[in-house]
Amino acid sequence: MTDLPLDHVRTLLAVVDEGTFDAAAAALHVTPSAVSQRVKALELRTGRVLLLRTKPVRPTESGEIVVRFARQLLRLERDTRSELGMSGADEPTRVTVAVNADSLATWFLPALTRVPQEPMLAFELHREDETRTAELLREGLVMAAVTSSPDAVTGCSLRPLGRMRYLAAASPTFVARHLDDDPLPESLTRAPLVTFDRKDDLQDAFVRGLRQDKAGAGPVRHAVPASEGFLDAVAAGLGWGMVPEVQAGPLLADGRLVSLAPDRPLDVPLYWQQWKLDSPALAAVAAAVTATAAENLRPW
Repeated sequence: MTDLPLDHVRTLLAVVDEGTFDAAAAALHVTPSAVSQRVKALELRTGRVLLLRTKPVRPTESGEIVVRFARQLLRLERDTRSELGMSGADEPTRVTVAVNADSLATWFLPALTRVPQEPMLAFELHREDETRTAELLREGLVMAAVTSSPDAVTGCSLRPLGRMRYLAAASPTFVARHLDDDPLPESLTRAPLVTFDRKDDLQDAFVRGLRQDKAGAGPVRHAVPASEGFLDAVAAGLGWGMVPEVQAGPLLADGRLVSLAPDRPLDVPLYWQQWKLDSPALAAVAAAVTATAAENLRPW
């Protein structure tokens, strides 16, 4: 491949971030025609279509590769300016991370408090299911991610963090109303349940594991897209659900929750993936995250 002109690469990134050619032109202080010409020239150099001309525009699979390169280039430029003392005194280094809701509600935020204050960092967290956080990394939207995928995204390093344990739990009144009459594997195919959202498969995976077949959890599903709200919904008796062990502990101890199958926990492996960049900011975050995960997650 021939060299990629950096101004063309930055222009493509601006179009993706701004959503339209006109908005990118305004952000770059050039004409929309100049933006269009740069993107077309970049597509000719790569021999690939990089953008879908929708509203807003979307990068193609090839476009995502160039966008990720553009963001990494921007990160390196900012780190270099900082090391040379060229950054403004009040200009923080922005670190973007994708993290699943349960990690965010339990151990991840304490990890960020362990990151050294110098250089000055500003965190931008993207909450997403652990099965999809790697997609944000692949699309170049974040620099690092807590993910359940053991496969490293191209251009990224991967290290294991530990296992987050989930327990099937429900309130005592819910158990008496829905789960006492039949064996648990049968009851859970009919009983109401709480899910995080429509992509949340933990409850179904637990039921399939109990039954050793393809049957999933019941059809009545209450979606509560917040980790704390999910726990509150289960404790209130709205449905049963898979609750992180660290959150379930106090409620199990005082009787507000009942463990449905104490000998059948569900462990989700978590990994840290990040761009392969020699970035002091990213290295500092990675060190704090892996150390805190080792103290809070179950070991491998």
